[in-house]
Parts: sequence; structure tokens; C-alpha cells
Amino acid sequence: MMGQDQDHSDIDVETDYENIWLRLLNMVIIAFLMSMASTLLGLMTVAQFLIMVFNKREPNEQLAEMGTTMGVWMAKAARYQTAASEVKPWPWTELD
Repeated sequence: MMGQDQDHSDIDVETDYENIWLRLLNMVIIAFLMSMASTLLGLMTVAQFLIMVFNKREPNEQLAEMGTTMGVWMAKAARYQTAASEVKPWPWTELD
């Protein structure tokens, strides 16, 4: 009976070990996506500023909404990256 418990425990440790390497792969992918998102956010910032300059201080609603969605995604990604959450951001889960 004791041998079965030990075998089961070894399987759990092995699964956890495999999962940590899969998490590393996910973290690298998310880091790359966050880098791209940061660049895109910078471009959107410049575009929104120019739109406001030429549109009597009125922002583009779609650009503003995209910025909000991107901010939510980046927050979710940061929580996963720092292990504050086990929930992976889009494309693994729905985009909020």
C-alpha cells in the first residue's frame, strides 16, 4: 500500500516538473507578445494624439477602446508572468 502512494507521488512531481517547463515556454511567448503590444501602444498613442490635434481634441473612439482592451490584456499577462494568476491571457483564453 505504501509503494502505491510513493508511485503516485512520483507521478505528481514529474507532472509538476513538466508543467513548469511548459509555463516557461508560455512566459517566453507572452513576453514577446507584451513587447509587441508595448510597441503598438506607443504607435496608437502617437496616432491618437495626432487625431486629437486635427479633430478639435476629440479622440477616436475605436482607438480608445482598443487601448482599453490592450490594457486589460497586458494586466492579465503581467499577472500570469509574475505568477499572481494561473490564468493565461489571450490567445489561450477569451479576450475580455
